[in-house]
Amino acid sequence: MSQSTTPGGTLPLEHLRTLVDLLENPTLARIYTHVLENDGATVENLITDLDLPQGTAYDYVGKLEEAGLITKTREQRPYEFTAEPLSITLTTDGEARTITAELVDAVGRREIVEDIDVYLDRHGIDGLATALEYAHEYVDGTVNHRIMARELDLSPLEAEIILQALEPVVLRHRSSE
Repeated sequence: MSQSTTPGGTLPLEHLRTLVDLLENPTLARIYTHVLENDGATVENLITDLDLPQGTAYDYVGKLEEAGLITKTREQRPYEFTAEPLSITLTTDGEARTITAELVDAVGRREIVEDIDVYLDRHGIDGLATALEYAHEYVDGTVNHRIMARELDLSPLEAEIILQALEPVVLRHRSSE
């Protein structure tokens, strides 16, 4: 079962692929995150701020808009876009995982933070989501890298590296709450 707090209340099945793409495509994830953090963002802003090719920016904005993940707020050029925080819970075989804007942001950083890229390659998106949960506790001071390493069967060094890489993601999204 899935639950959604995206605009419109539900995510149509035909748009599920865009959601999956957000978790697989760092550029698409960066665009969503940028629009989320910058109400009134334009395609030109995305091209400049994220150093994107024009065609890529237009294609990806169209894809996100069609899926209802971003919304056009100005009907004349230059079009402006806004996004709502994403929170979709998927449950399969009794296991639930919530896909949040924060997780999408972490995926988007894969292109610029090598430690996140390496961790994702080794542990996949579920592993990154779990590490992000530990990163919240790490920022709160209730968990350290040794506890995470022991509980997830990681080396203490790998746990410390990913916690430090995810700390800015946690702090960025806490400040926007």
